[in-house]
Amino acid sequence: MRNYLFYAILCPILMILEVLADIVIPYLMSRIVDVGIANNDINYIVKLGLIMISAAVFGIILGVISSHFGAKAGLGFAAEVRKELFKKVQGFSFANLDKFSVSSLITRLTNDCNTLGQVTMMSLRMAVRAPFMMIFALIMALRINAPLAKVFMVAIPVTVILLTIILSKARPLFLQMQTRVDKVNGIIQENLIGIRVVKSFNRQKFEEGKFKERNDALRNTALKAVSIIIFFMPALTIIIYSTIISVLWFGGKQIVAGNMGSGDLISFITYITQILMSLMMLSFFFMQLMRGAASVNRIVEVLNTDSEIVEIENSVSEISEGSISFNNVSFKYPGSAEKTLQDINLNIKTGEVIGIIGSTGSSKSTLVQLIPRLYDVTGGEVKVGGIDVKNYNIKALRDNIAFVLQKNVLFSGTIRENMQWGNENASDEQIINALKQSQAWEFVSKYGDGLDHKVEQGGDNFSGGQKQRLTIARALLKAPKIIILDDSTSAVDVATDAKIQKSFKDELGDVTTIIIAQRISSIQHADRIVVMNEGKIESIGKHDTLMKSSLIYKEIYESQMKGVVGL
Repeated sequence: MRNYLFYAILCPILMILEVLADIVIPYLMSRIVDVGIANNDINYIVKLGLIMISAAVFGIILGVISSHFGAKAGLGFAAEVRKELFKKVQGFSFANLDKFSVSSLITRLTNDCNTLGQVTMMSLRMAVRAPFMMIFALIMALRINAPLAKVFMVAIPVTVILLTIILSKARPLFLQMQTRVDKVNGIIQENLIGIRVVKSFNRQKFEEGKFKERNDALRNTALKAVSIIIFFMPALTIIIYSTIISVLWFGGKQIVAGNMGSGDLISFITYITQILMSLMMLSFFFMQLMRGAASVNRIVEVLNTDSEIVEIENSVSEISEGSISFNNVSFKYPGSAEKTLQDINLNIKTGEVIGIIGSTGSSKSTLVQLIPRLYDVTGGEVKVGGIDVKNYNIKALRDNIAFVLQKNVLFSGTIRENMQWGNENASDEQIINALKQSQAWEFVSKYGDGLDHKVEQGGDNFSGGQKQRLTIARALLKAPKIIILDDSTSAVDVATDAKIQKSFKDELGDVTTIIIAQRISSIQHADRIVVMNEGKIESIGKHDTLMKSSLIYKEIYESQMKGVVGL
């Protein structure tokens, strides 16, 4: 809030001054009735009338400025929280991201932060205005007629009891609503990401049914919460009008007896209305506060989640070379009882090209994700350049490791802007060279706008193979010591794949290269090939050696060759 402290302090001060202006008006009105009109004193009436108008205008001006300051502080505060929340998420490990669903994080960053901003605004305005209005109006009512003010001894306790009951019922529903919003966002996100699959299988009706189920659940929960609040409104209205009727009854008797002026009764009723309206405002505030409390809990849950990846003090910030060692490495995902990797021992020399192959679910991707600390090992150690990866500065470690993931993600902008993710200062010449190495320049060069060619969100205006080649080029621009291709050429034809492998061998002689592939042709000429099976290393060797020693490798090779012969 420190960036908006000026507005946060000034807003309630101006609100209190506005309340004082509102409190003065009923008193002046009573003087006009009991003194001006009673004595037929036009000058007195005009004088107090002008003061009333000035007080009203003064109050309106203060209210407008206060509202602006409150909005600036509240929405600004929400923006700062959202920024910190986003920053926190950026620092999460893959294990942390596995804990929170993407849809839930989106809801927390948007809906929950917006609710927090609304509550902050109400806290600076309504939560200040209502109690001060109630206190000042009560003082004025007691000053006018203390015995008549005893009516509040019934009205206020009844209102407080009613509010407490309603809030206790509404609070769990507000928390449930936010969870329901998560689920609705989840189905929307899943459907939009997979919209092409949905349409190709003609499953629109099925997806509409799934969405309807979650949408109806959100609607029903919201209706329950709103129904409770709706019940409060007529109940509070009955209390307000019952109090006014009581004042009119007892106050009227005092006027007849000559113990109270008509103007005093009018101003007394105005003060009663102000007090009870203040109670109503406080009720609305507390209801919103309950919803805000649910949002705050969800926001704080993310902010209080420490990244699984912890950087030590005085960490190493320079990687000397690209050798990699896995020493008795084991790993299991958070919350899982079974080890995904176990007894992994593997030494890779600087500049060596390593192929990794295995059946689906053999944990090939998990193995390489331990190198840049996307996950941390459960047991054993992973070394890069002879130093445990846990001892490195995380930024320095990842700057020296280029990782091309299975899911090829491009960001909206231009080809040049996407390439500059690898090196923000890369020249066009460097970008073109990287594109040539990844065999992407053959299609990029055909665009009339070249590197300025537009990239749609997610790179949806490129084919799967084109996206893979562009992401490889982006990784090469990092000039890394280690490059990891996680099944990153699966959508590329065999001829282009061979060109990429040749380019790597010619251009990246001193860069340690790890290639995970489903096709043996993609790794056949690697210095060594690692065969994975059920989270363990089954065999290591060159292609010819593995054809004799590894049944799994031979089986994969023969199944792929049969496919080629069949074609």
